[in-house]
Amino acid sequence: MPELPEVETIANGLNSRVAGDTIESVWLGKKPEPLKSSAKEIARTLDGARIQKVHRVGKHIVFDLKRDKEPAQWIVHLGMSGRMLVAEPDAEIAKHTHAIAKLASGKELRFVDPRRFGRLSVVTSKNKLPDGFIGPGSEPLTISLDDFSQLFSRRNTPIKAALLNQKLLHGVGNIYADESLFRAGVRPRRKAGSLTRAELAKLHAAVKTVLKEAIALGGSSVSDYVDASGEEGFFQLQHRVYGRTNAYCYVCRTPIKRIVVGGRGTHYCPKCQK
Repeated sequence: MPELPEVETIANGLNSRVAGDTIESVWLGKKPEPLKSSAKEIARTLDGARIQKVHRVGKHIVFDLKRDKEPAQWIVHLGMSGRMLVAEPDAEIAKHTHAIAKLASGKELRFVDPRRFGRLSVVTSKNKLPDGFIGPGSEPLTISLDDFSQLFSRRNTPIKAALLNQKLLHGVGNIYADESLFRAGVRPRRKAGSLTRAELAKLHAAVKTVLKEAIALGGSSVSDYVDASGEEGFFQLQHRVYGRTNAYCYVCRTPIKRIVVGGRGTHYCPKCQK
């Protein structure tokens, strides 16, 4: 599933290519799973709307729209395999394309999702966002150390599971939790409440650093992820533990271990992380 850096990369790419454009028409496929709002609501909201800005909220891509002077939002969650692409109108339409928005510039916005875990929704003054659709978690790129410490300092769950809890932080996923814990020198099974203030400070800094580095490199392409232009990211070349089971740690040469924490495959260095 695309995590915060991948969604940020896609949102930034979309913003640079379609902000200021107008949606002239919308085609929606027959599969019901991707539609969190009804097809009529989506078409009615998008037709004729001007795209003011595209940005990320948690793991969601949010299009800020204006139609007939009324603000609205088109919200896209990529799920496991979703792609939001800007395409030329004569480009071949990929299999599993579930939505096409034709723009005044001649470009097309296409939502492609083979597994159909992605979701499309719209929000206007007349319809509210479904409860819990984006989630209440804090933004990891801007959260203060004090607020970060309060989130984890009294929790009895493993710190890896706590980092993945979208009600605490929204957008941090499996890859970046593993990489952040390695940078901070913290074992993933440590109880969150056992971390000292100094350890929480290291982890707070590591989360921000890892996410920013990943955004700068366009995210991690380890499965289906591509950006808005269909290009892969490069941060997977910088992974220090994730996906490196039994490979030597770059710091101490100890083999990287893989365990399961909270039902998720987890990678760490037994020597560097305490």
